[in-house]
Amino acid sequence: MAEKQPTIQNFIASMNRSGGFARTSKYAVIITPPASLSRLAAARNSTVIAEGTPHQRSIDGGFADTNAANMQTLNSQVGRQVNLHCNTVSMPGHDLQAQDQQHGSAPGRQMVQSHDYAGTIAASFYLDVHMRERHFFEQWQKMAVNTNTHKANYYDDYIGTMEIFQLDGNGEITYGIKATEVYPATIAGIEYAYENTNQIATQAVQFQYRQWFNMTADTIAGYNEIGRLFASTKTYGPLDIETTSSAVREKQLEKDRQRRLRSPNVDKGPHFRGNDIKEAKRQEQLRSPEVDKQLPNTSVQQEAKRQEQLISPTAKAGGDRFSGSRN
Repeated sequence: MAEKQPTIQNFIASMNRSGGFARTSKYAVIITPPASLSRLAAARNSTVIAEGTPHQRSIDGGFADTNAANMQTLNSQVGRQVNLHCNTVSMPGHDLQAQDQQHGSAPGRQMVQSHDYAGTIAASFYLDVHMRERHFFEQWQKMAVNTNTHKANYYDDYIGTMEIFQLDGNGEITYGIKATEVYPATIAGIEYAYENTNQIATQAVQFQYRQWFNMTADTIAGYNEIGRLFASTKTYGPLDIETTSSAVREKQLEKDRQRRLRSPNVDKGPHFRGNDIKEAKRQEQLRSPEVDKQLPNTSVQQEAKRQEQLISPTAKAGGDRFSGSRN
């Protein structure tokens, strides 16, 4: 039997079951600079021994990378601001690379040979009056190439990560990806004009990356659990999301929320034992008087006294006469 054609009622019911549409205005971005910032900023050149001199002398070259120290300071000052000021961002795609395979004169097949993550991640950022966001990415690029000597640095010293999250109407994470080996490949120019009186300056940046991973669960049910999302990111890329204080705080809040939602039958702590005692006292008060035989049967005694008072006076007199005659 053929299925019924979809109607507007079926469409509305389907969206109600799924929780609504994803909104492109509900998103969050976390950009993490290179993980080697602390190591590069604190490392010093090894001691150099001057040879061919009558006395040995050591030369301390100072910081091995002043750009790393500057980048570390910038990240602590404006790193959160850069994430909040992300005006637009593009979710990266994934390509399957296929090759045509033909057998004889039959139509060919496009058979997958490999895969690739083509393109870059395009993003734009609101600029404050000091253009700190632009300065942040300029300093990051200086870690990739020395603008004075024009020599490139080690690849591992300038790659970071980027996380892009889809949010629902309540601000909860419903989907998220993590791109690894990220760095700002292109910082676009800014156009100025007198007619742009009420426009906010934005900075466009093209990020290069190697690959990305889905940080949410493979199954649909329950994939918005933040605790499981942050736990799964430990296996992706060289960085750990728990290195950021905000992620640690969010993870602890989620643990507390899950603990409060546990069933009372599971948690047998003092709080729940107190509730059990209260319930036992309440049930004891609700017991029927006929069940408890240890209480004095006051109602029977009162009824006996009432019957005694209702005895007729003539009956009492007759009883006294009979007792007197016997005497």
